[in-house]
Amino acid sequence: MIKCEQLQQELFLFLSLQTGTLMSDNIQRLQPPATILITGCSTGIGYQCAQELDSRGYRVIASCRSITDVERLRSEGLECVQIDLADSESIQTGLEAALELSDGRIDALFNNGAFGLPGAVEDLSREAMIYQFQTNVFGTQELTNAVVKVMRQQGHGRVIYNSSILGFAAMQYRGAYNASKFAIEGFADTLRLEVKRDNIQVSLIEPGPIISEFRNNAYQQFKRWINKDLSAHADNYQAMVERLETIGPSAPFTLGPEAVTKSVIHALESKQAKIRYRVTLPTVVFAYLKRLLPNRWLDVLLIKAGGDGKR
Repeated sequence: MIKCEQLQQELFLFLSLQTGTLMSDNIQRLQPPATILITGCSTGIGYQCAQELDSRGYRVIASCRSITDVERLRSEGLECVQIDLADSESIQTGLEAALELSDGRIDALFNNGAFGLPGAVEDLSREAMIYQFQTNVFGTQELTNAVVKVMRQQGHGRVIYNSSILGFAAMQYRGAYNASKFAIEGFADTLRLEVKRDNIQVSLIEPGPIISEFRNNAYQQFKRWINKDLSAHADNYQAMVERLETIGPSAPFTLGPEAVTKSVIHALESKQAKIRYRVTLPTVVFAYLKRLLPNRWLDVLLIKAGGDGKR
C-alpha cells in the first residue's frame, strides 16, 4: 500500500510536470534589509507591523492617508509617505515617493489599509457602497497593479493582502465590508495565478477579531452613512452601536495586532509563503465549518456568532 506521504509527493510531482510550476531554485526568502511598503499605518495592525519590521532591520516604507499621521510616524523614525487609497493621484504620487526613498526597489507590499462601513445591506446607498470600495478594493488593487510591475522588473516580490474572516464568512450588518473583502480575495486568488511565473508570491491574511481602532473608525462611518432611526433594523443597530463604542475587546478570542505581524513575517521569510494565513480561533473554526456544513447550518452559526450586531 502506498503511504499517504509518498502519494502526496507523487501527486505534487505529477501536477508540477503538467503545469510547469515546479518550485524554482531562484525563489528567495526575503530577509532584512529587504524593502516593504505597508499601507494603513496610522494605528493598529499597520502601525505595529511597521514598527516590528523596522526593528528587525527591514527597510520599511509606511504609508498613511493623513499628512498629520505621516509626519507623526516620521517623527518616530519611520520612513513614511502619504497614500490615500481612495484617490488615484495620491496613489501615484505616494508610490513615486516610496520608490524614490527605496532607490526604485520594493521587495514586498502589505495591503493593510482599509476601513469598515457598518449597516444592513438594504440601508446602504450607492454612494456608501462606492465609498467603501474606493479604498478597500479599487485603491488597493490599483496600488498593487503598479507595484507588481516594479516587482516583475526586479525578478521577484511578495504581495500580502490583509483580508478578514469576513472575506469568506459573511456576518450581519457588515455587508459593505464583507463584500469588499470577498472582492479582495477574488483579486488576490486571480493575481496569484497570473504572476506565479514572474516569481511573485501572493498571500492572504484572514484575521478574526484584532485589537485596533477599527471599531471606532467604523462607528464614525456608520453615523455618516446610515440613518438608523428610519431603518427596519433600528433595534439591532442599538446593540451594534454599543459594541462599536466598547473600549477594549468586544468579542471572544480577540488577539493583538502582533498576531497578524507574525503571519506577515512568515509570508516574507519562508521560501514558499502560505496562500492563506488564518489568524485567531474564529477564523480557523469557520474556515473548517464552511467546508463541512450545509449552507443553512452555517447561516445559523453565523447569525449566532454575530449576535445581531452585538459581537
